[in-house]
Amino acid sequence: MIERTEYLEQLKRFKDKNLIKVVTGIRRCGKSTLFELFINYLKETGIEDNQIIMINLEDADFNFENYKELYDYINGKIDSKKNYYVFLDEVQNVSEFQKAVDSLYIKKNVDVYITGSNAYMLSGELATLLSGRYVEIKMLPLSFKEYLSAFEDKQSKSRYEYFLDYMKFGGMPGNIPILQDNPNDLDTYLEGIFSTIVYKDIITRNNITDKMLLESVLKFIFDSIGSPISTKKISDTLTSKGTATSNHTVENYITAFIESFLIYKAERFDVKGKNLLARDYKYYVVDQGLRSYLLGKKADSDMGHILENIVYLELLRRGYKVYVGKVDDLEIDFVAENRDGLKYYQVALTVRDENVLERELRSLQKTGDHYPKYLITFDMDMEADYDGITKVNVVDWLLNKE
Repeated sequence: MIERTEYLEQLKRFKDKNLIKVVTGIRRCGKSTLFELFINYLKETGIEDNQIIMINLEDADFNFENYKELYDYINGKIDSKKNYYVFLDEVQNVSEFQKAVDSLYIKKNVDVYITGSNAYMLSGELATLLSGRYVEIKMLPLSFKEYLSAFEDKQSKSRYEYFLDYMKFGGMPGNIPILQDNPNDLDTYLEGIFSTIVYKDIITRNNITDKMLLESVLKFIFDSIGSPISTKKISDTLTSKGTATSNHTVENYITAFIESFLIYKAERFDVKGKNLLARDYKYYVVDQGLRSYLLGKKADSDMGHILENIVYLELLRRGYKVYVGKVDDLEIDFVAENRDGLKYYQVALTVRDENVLERELRSLQKTGDHYPKYLITFDMDMEADYDGITKVNVVDWLLNKE
C-alpha cells in the first residue's frame, strides 16, 4: 500500500477537531485507501475496533433509502461513554446525506469523515447547512514521488525512465499492480474508471442524452491541455466538423467535467494589474493515463504540454491557488499563490536552444517584482540561475520541495 503521507498528515492534524473532514477527488484516486491508512493509525494510537464505523455507500451491503436510515444505523452503534470515528465513503449516494452528517456532527463524541467523487456535494444545500463546519482535503492521483516509491525495490529503470512512464500512464493508484504484472491490461482498467465517471457521475446525474457529443467535447479539451480555449471555440470547431452544438451545451459539459474532477480550470491573472481576466481559460486533465486512454497515440504528441500539466497538478498538491499569468503581451505558464505570496513558473520541454531559453525567460523578467521565479524543464542539466530565475530539472523539482 502506497503511503499517501501528505494527505494522511492532514487527517491527523484535523483529528478530533470540531470539523467534518471532507475528502474530495476523482474516483479511484485513493480516497478509500486513505481512510484505511488513517484507521490503521487510529488503532495504533489505542482506538478500539468498536469505536470505528466505516461505511462504503457504494457497497450493496449498505443500501440506505435515505439519510434517516443512514443516521439510525450509525446512531444504533454508538453510546455516550466512548468517542467514535465515523467514515462515510462516497456519501453523495445517499439522498440528503448532509442531514445525517449534520446530526452526527453535533454529537460531542463523534468525529466525522466523508468522501465524495463530485464537487457538487460541497455546493448548494450542503455548503449552506455545513458552512464553517467542514474542512476539505482535495485529493489527486499519485504524485510522481508517490508513484516512484512503488517501484523503489525494482531498480530496473532510471528515475527518468519511470518519469516517462508516468507521463504516459498517469498516477491512478490502481495502475501500479497492473504495470508491475501485465501492462497490457491498463487500458481495460482505465476504461472502467472512465466509463464509471462518464455514466455515473456525469451522464446520469446531469440527465445528458448525447454521449457522443459529450465525449467529443471532452476529447477536444484533453487534446488542448495548456492552450487557451473558450466555449465558443469548442462549439464552433465541433460544429464545423459536423457535430452541431451550442456554447451553452459546451459550458454545461465543462461544468460537469470540473465537478467530477476530470479537468481543472486555470483562470488568467494579470500580473501587473493584480486582477483575474474573464476569458480564454486553460484546462488541465487530472490524470495522463485517462487522457492517453481517450486520445490514443495522439496523446503522446505534445510532450511540452504534458509536462506543463504535471507541474500544474503538483502545484495544486503543494497547496497553491494556480493561475495562468499575463504580463503585458506575454504569458507566464503559472502564477502560484499561497499565504506567503506569489511564485512564478515557466515550463518547457527543453531550453538548450538559446532562442528558446531567451523566450522562456522573457515573461519572467518582465514581472517587475521580487517573487521567486522558476524555469522547469526536462533538460538533464545542473541547476542554473539567470538573474534570479532558477532553472531546475522537472524530476528534481517533483522529488524535492523548492
